[in-house]
Amino acid sequence: MATILFVMTGADHWTLNDGTRHATGFWAEEAVTPYEAFRAAGHQVVVATPGGVVPPVDKGSLAAEANGGQEGADRIAAGLDAMAELRRPVRLEDVDLGDYAAVFYPGGHGPMEDLAVDAASGRVLVETLESGKPLGVVCHGPAALLAAVREDGSNAFAGYRIAAFTNAEELQAGLGQKARWLLQDRLTEAGVDVRVGEPWAPNVVVDRNLVTGQNPASSGPLAAELLKQLG
Repeated sequence: MATILFVMTGADHWTLNDGTRHATGFWAEEAVTPYEAFRAAGHQVVVATPGGVVPPVDKGSLAAEANGGQEGADRIAAGLDAMAELRRPVRLEDVDLGDYAAVFYPGGHGPMEDLAVDAASGRVLVETLESGKPLGVVCHGPAALLAAVREDGSNAFAGYRIAAFTNAEELQAGLGQKARWLLQDRLTEAGVDVRVGEPWAPNVVVDRNLVTGQNPASSGPLAAELLKQLG
């Protein structure tokens, strides 16, 4: 049995290019589906957030239309209620990677606001990458990779192949035109090799110990791949 660290956003909004705040947080399915897979495999989960705040859920991710209907929404809501770890997060700043066998970052627009510029998260990412421990990141979670900067100013993930929420998906979801920056663009500028799949279809990319997924549909396949790496 291993302990897996979930690094999650503490932001309940995403600042748009006109300065307004779009209410957000983490995307429920991207936390619930991997959590259930890891727990079913016998592993423990610890949640960490900047400052140890309780991670806010994006209310939009609980809607029926975001979950294939009301039945799916009810299942995700029940799964969220069962995640007691969400209510007692540890401070990301205090995380010792030696306590964990793997690290996972769910998405939602929240990480675009806080984890994209969070130095403690950047440290955890660099340490995980260099340790060889499995590292899973999905959807908007790869925004956190932008803060994984080495002392020489280079991004630790430069040259890695990844999947992340795409420009096309951001535009189709209706926020692309309002965003201060787009995730695919910013990652590419940092030297990361973003492998773009079909919008909204599962797309998981594995490069060494890094396992990434493009969108909510990728969270289940990503969790399965992470479990495979855990052995």
